Amino acid sequence: MPKTRLPLLKEDKPTKKMSRKITFILLLLFIALLAVIFFRSSMSRITEIQFQGNKYSTREELLEKSGLALGGQYFAVSNDAVADRLKELKTVQEASVEKKFPGLVSISIKEYPAVAYELDQDGVLEAILSSGAAVSVNETGIAVEKPILTSWGEDDPHKAKLCQTLASIPNELTSDISEIVPSPTLSFPDRIKLYTRSHFEVITAISLLKDKVEYLNQVIETEEPGLIKMLEADSYVPFAPVKEENVKEDTQE
Repeated sequence: MPKTRLPLLKEDKPTKKMSRKITFILLLLFIALLAVIFFRSSMSRITEIQFQGNKYSTREELLEKSGLALGGQYFAVSNDAVADRLKELKTVQEASVEKKFPGLVSISIKEYPAVAYELDQDGVLEAILSSGAAVSVNETGIAVEKPILTSWGEDDPHKAKLCQTLASIPNELTSDISEIVPSPTLSFPDRIKLYTRSHFEVITAISLLKDKVEYLNQVIETEEPGLIKMLEADSYVPFAPVKEENVKEDTQE
């Protein structure tokens, strides 16, 4: 009887494809573990927040508006989003945010310039910025060449327009103006009165001030104190000298 040979069974061997798949899964798990450890560590947190250029905005105001806090997630900070939130403050004109790893967030602030001063209801002097915002001057000091705003309503729209206009005029052209008072009429609802340190009284309108201010300075530099009108037409009338009037009266007697 002939002998029959049974075929040998082949041993199952892991394929290269299965080996690569396991390696890839283990690698992903390792990376995920490292990520969890990293984001739980202090290296992923905000450890320092710096503000530069803020004169009228306090650190507390800037922090609250920015949404930043020490210990917050460093990589969750969006530079543009933080800058946009800060520009919602009436004191902040521009803001730029820079992150420096590990943990530092540096913010540069450009504020609206001070264009005038005003006494609040309690008699405290405040700086009025070109945005119309009123800020305390206790720590910032006073620029003597800026005018004082008198008798303006808190929500007067012409006041905000005046601040914008003053900001657009070179400082040397407004340095002689000491006080600005609203003086509206039907023809000129934005009419104002200006008083200068050289003792001139000026009547003009906010909408005309930027175009007329050079004429104002020409008169101040060449004429004696008097009344200057700068509306549809410009005019100048000197104040009557008191001494000369007294001399005439004595002569007539």
